Amino acid sequence: MTPGLHGRAALVTGATRGIGAAVARQLADAGVRVCVTARDAAEVRRTAEQLGGIGLAGSVADPEHARAAVDLTLGEFGRIDILVNNAATNQPFGPLMEMDPQAWREAFTVNVEAPLRLVQAAWRGWMREHGGSVVNVCTEGAGHVGPNVGAYGTSKAALLHLTGQLAGELAPRVRVNAVSPGLVRTEMARFVWEKGPVDLPLGRIGEPEDIARAVVWLASDAAEWITGADLLVDGGTRVQAAHPGGYAVHDRLRSYAPPPHS
Repeated sequence: MTPGLHGRAALVTGATRGIGAAVARQLADAGVRVCVTARDAAEVRRTAEQLGGIGLAGSVADPEHARAAVDLTLGEFGRIDILVNNAATNQPFGPLMEMDPQAWREAFTVNVEAPLRLVQAAWRGWMREHGGSVVNVCTEGAGHVGPNVGAYGTSKAALLHLTGQLAGELAPRVRVNAVSPGLVRTEMARFVWEKGPVDLPLGRIGEPEDIARAVVWLASDAAEWITGADLLVDGGTRVQAAHPGGYAVHDRLRSYAPPPHS
């Protein structure tokens, strides 16, 4: 069993599918009481019931949702030891020179401002006095540029910087770390992986469970002397240049045409 998790309480955003659902499940399996959030109310209820936890439907872009989610966790569990900022958007997609400024702002609202608001609420409600652990789900792409994903990559790079800033400001009470996935089999990345296999040094793209194991480990006492870190879980993407076969993801990003109004 992962050390120091049984009996603790966690809030996981974007927790009804993909990486967030895998994180919530692995935390619950480790004995953590879990509050899940996502936009679809029916999916939130279903996931909370499956985990024996609680849930709150809403958008992390809404400042009131952040406070309400933390308040619900504290009200039901009496504590909030772990915060996993997983909810994100990969929109708008396309060249920055064609980007609508409002869509750009929305990406930063979801991917950067919402995690900060949630950390603030958790800090004020519990962690300032009792400590805790925050894990932000970033992306391997925050470390380099790529075609048509300028808003996503830039906002996630900002989240990565925010992770380090918060780690410094909130130590020693609260540890703040990041996990940066490579290509993972999620709905958000479906347009990349559904076109066929992607050659990576470790032989496959990631599964949500691969990322969840890293998140849960960082949240646990097994990582008690780690803060301000970014754990890269990418199947070898960063070392792809030394691996035969190239990297097909950028070609697929160039060729992808998002559906209207997405």
